[in-house]
Amino acid sequence: MTITFIDAALYAGALLILFLTPGPVWVALTARALSGGFNAAWPLAFGVVVGDVLWPLLAILGVTWIVSVFSGFMTVLTWVASLVFLTMGALLIRNRDKSIASDSRLTRPGMWAGFLAGMAVILGNPKAILFYMGVLPGFFDLTALTWGDIAIICFLSFIVPLLGNLSLAVFIGRARRLLTSPRALKRTNVISGILLIAVGLIIPFT
Repeated sequence: MTITFIDAALYAGALLILFLTPGPVWVALTARALSGGFNAAWPLAFGVVVGDVLWPLLAILGVTWIVSVFSGFMTVLTWVASLVFLTMGALLIRNRDKSIASDSRLTRPGMWAGFLAGMAVILGNPKAILFYMGVLPGFFDLTALTWGDIAIICFLSFIVPLLGNLSLAVFIGRARRLLTSPRALKRTNVISGILLIAVGLIIPFT
């Protein structure tokens, strides 16, 4: 391997800074955690992992041209992500008086919906795209990397944001337990729905 411990530590620090910079993932994670607690938020965090592994892998393999060749696909993906969040937000506001437990069907599709939402928001997140496709080559000599180096980079690329996202979801989920009254539930569901709709409206223009 060509990557030293210091190289890995510096890259992990940059990933931490990236996580601490609020973006679409933060907004989406906060909205889901407020509406359904940790159980509604953790699938989104794991959906984000897909992009956090895909983007650095594409950068390392030197196939950034794929993004330009399939630019139309990326545009479609952006609008799909927008539609997902608009729909989730509208449904949440529509069912603002219902708790998550009042409808058992939400527990089955909720996890899959959360996972897909995480994929959509990270694959359409310009901050992540610019970081991995533009900044990553500044940390390492991509032409000299071994498969072991690639594995380390990909591991760091998803584990740092994943731990951060899960920690944020736990924090918000615990705070949500304080909001047990029907009035507070209605208010948080409306706020969460508005946040999800906001993400859906912002994604196409970012």
